[in-house]
Amino acid sequence: MDADVLIIGAGLAGLVASNELVRAGLKVVVVEQENARNLGGQAFWSFGGIFLVDTPMQRRLGVKDSFDLAWQDWQGSAGWDRLDGELPEDEWAAQWGRAYVEFAAGEKRPWLEEQGVKFTPLVGWAERGSGTAAGHGNSVPRFHVPWGTGTGISEPFADKARAAAEEGSLTFRFRHRVDGLILDGDTVTGVHGTVLAPDDAARGISSNREETGGFELRAQAVVIASGGIGGNHEQIRAWWPARLGTPPSAMITGVPEHVDGRMLDIAADAGVRLVNRDRMWHYTEGVRNWDPVWPQHGIRILPGPSSMWFDALGRRLPAPGLPGHDTLGTLRILRTTPDIAGYDHSWFILTQTMIEKEFALSGSEQNPDLTDRDVRLLLRSRLGKGAPPPVEAFKRNGEDFVVADTLQDLVDAMNALTDTPLLDHGLVERQIRQRDAEMDNAYSKDTQVMSIHNSRRFLGDRLTRTARPHRILDPAAGPLIAVKLHIITRKTLGGIQTDLTGRAFTAGGAPIHGLYAAGEAAGFGGGGAHGYNALEGTFLGGCIFSGRTVGRSLAALL
Repeated sequence: MDADVLIIGAGLAGLVASNELVRAGLKVVVVEQENARNLGGQAFWSFGGIFLVDTPMQRRLGVKDSFDLAWQDWQGSAGWDRLDGELPEDEWAAQWGRAYVEFAAGEKRPWLEEQGVKFTPLVGWAERGSGTAAGHGNSVPRFHVPWGTGTGISEPFADKARAAAEEGSLTFRFRHRVDGLILDGDTVTGVHGTVLAPDDAARGISSNREETGGFELRAQAVVIASGGIGGNHEQIRAWWPARLGTPPSAMITGVPEHVDGRMLDIAADAGVRLVNRDRMWHYTEGVRNWDPVWPQHGIRILPGPSSMWFDALGRRLPAPGLPGHDTLGTLRILRTTPDIAGYDHSWFILTQTMIEKEFALSGSEQNPDLTDRDVRLLLRSRLGKGAPPPVEAFKRNGEDFVVADTLQDLVDAMNALTDTPLLDHGLVERQIRQRDAEMDNAYSKDTQVMSIHNSRRFLGDRLTRTARPHRILDPAAGPLIAVKLHIITRKTLGGIQTDLTGRAFTAGGAPIHGLYAAGEAAGFGGGGAHGYNALEGTFLGGCIFSGRTVGRSLAALL
């Protein structure tokens, strides 16, 4: 035996699991195809938002939340509908969803703080919903922002793993690519694979695939925590569901290239049951990174509620296609509407006043005030005059941003960014003026304007995330800004089906002895704890919860 437990993947889920195992006195080997600089995986790059329920931060901002309300929101968003038949795909997913919401409403915050995670007072309102009480969306703000953004979540666990490695209870095998599972009858007893040549590439940079030898490792249990398929456009298109129309011919990428889903196929080839592979989470507000790290590197805009959203032909998107409301609902509109499905982009039109308050960019590197825990910079960039410096840098350097003083000039510049001019100035202007006419009083029949007023009722949004209501064509709010938006790949919502201990199943539905899965590879628990939709702040949390669960299950068993 090389270890008590082998963990495939040094991302957040694997690190959390290893921490629990090491604390229990077990010997752990973490196998990772990338180098040591990539410790923490995708979590390191993230904005770091965490879904929490009924917290002191919420209460200080006047938010009333509860487990019952959160569970109602989760079920309405998940929409689990694969619960019948001999081997229902959602059988364990729904149980994991319930367990996760209980965790988020209970010990999650204090436990994370015990691990070294510190939270800012900020609570965001992500995924505001499809417009029905029982449907998708957060009824209240639940998106808690940690100091350090994604690094504030991943690094406390990475530091514990590094300390365990120094003490000898954990061994990292970097540049070791797993090619298969070793089975002894119906029990997984180890892994085999290829040793890759050393590569000093910086975090996120694509590394070489030069093979220098092979390896085998054996243990009492193996944990697959290898992530999803977000960096593999071929896989995304292969599993793209008909309910979301046709996949875009061109997408940008929200995760490093090595997030390729390779280990999921290896597991399936070994007889492991994968479920809900057609469920995925891709954003519609992606922009091409002017300073990329990995191929086709995209950044997601986390928008406030005020930008007007137009399709490729210049028509305002209908609800639920509103900024920050319903990610997959908007994706469905863009990919299933026949006369625009052939285009891979849409547009925001907004004002300088809006961008200063409402644009945030996903990514630890795009939020130096929070990532570096710089309170002075935070106050200056979030509450001071002007947009946060990274947003201004995108406005200045990003190829998807155009700025103009007049709407005619703006539309002309937008048309210059497509192969042929698609936008009619008269149509765009008419829709903006119709929306602007709704801003003259405190009431409105316009769904988006109502959402803006609702957002301003929440102190957190009024201070940091929602601009004062104003006309887009008001010169005092200018200049005008347009942003060309792309589909940006991100998360896999399905994966290896697991029971509530994290143990994996065979394709025939029997538990596999010695094999566990956590994080995105397990659909964040059970092969699909989110169902069809996510409430945001739930991906890192799902990695944490499933990694902790698997670690504790194995610690109790071995």
